[in-house]
Amino acid sequence: MDLALLRTFVTVHRAGSFTRAAALLGLSQPAVTSQIRTLERQLGRPLFLRQARGVTPTTIGDELAHKTAPHLDALVEITEAGLDDESSLRTLHLAGPPEFVAERALPALTGLTGDDGQGFALRTSFGTAEQTLDGLSAGHHDLAISTARPRGGLLTAAPLCDEEHVLVAAPRWAEQIAPATPRRTVVPALETVPVIEVHESLPFASRYWGSVFDARPAACGTVIVPDLRAVLACVVAGAGLAVLPRYLCAAALGRGEIVPLHEPPVPPLRTYFLAVRTGTLAMPHIARAHEWLLRAAAAWC
Repeated sequence: MDLALLRTFVTVHRAGSFTRAAALLGLSQPAVTSQIRTLERQLGRPLFLRQARGVTPTTIGDELAHKTAPHLDALVEITEAGLDDESSLRTLHLAGPPEFVAERALPALTGLTGDDGQGFALRTSFGTAEQTLDGLSAGHHDLAISTARPRGGLLTAAPLCDEEHVLVAAPRWAEQIAPATPRRTVVPALETVPVIEVHESLPFASRYWGSVFDARPAACGTVIVPDLRAVLACVVAGAGLAVLPRYLCAAALGRGEIVPLHEPPVPPLRTYFLAVRTGTLAMPHIARAHEWLLRAAAAWC
């Protein structure tokens, strides 16, 4: 049986779409369709059910993928490890939210970009969870850090770390609302403070209010800036309150530039996931970066 046909089959099985598989393989969609039909004729059984959006594997298709995918991944690993030109530097493409990538991921990965013979070049892209996972699925990225767990067989993900959210402001705002200590009065007191956010929908404040106060923030955003580091700068300057990841504002908290406005018994958390396309961990440079990030994340929690 032609290994090229099996490789195309496994890619379609993981992608759930001829179109997406064609993009990943660098082939045209008719070529992918032709290869799958050839394999189906050889086996005498249908491997996929065609639907309006993508394809669904038949029982035979699932069984064939289960049997062949690990061996194809192993062949890729052998090829990547043993047949590459050792003088060439592999490039790792990483995507994720700008603040987390800048403050966490990049410092952890820069140690792998050296000239020890195992290093790689590093390229990064920023975007929302949807954008980064779509880019990963399309083959634009090798690793994606996302706050959403991907679904389907094309992508696999491992929990990376949990991010604690903190409600903070400059000290003068804390002094203003300090008398509002009972839970029944703290929310109205907070509504007198301007809100700084990354989007008009107030995603961080809304998540915090819903989790801690079982309510929705009544105020509109006074300052909207699509970068949490800029949000932090505005909070330090005294522009208002914000909900920020603790890792991002820990230094400012330690210096007393900002203070917590409320400290719930159970702080809101958000989980980050490290996602890859299924099978690509057979490539040494991706596997090494993946392992390195998971190790580094153990110290972030």
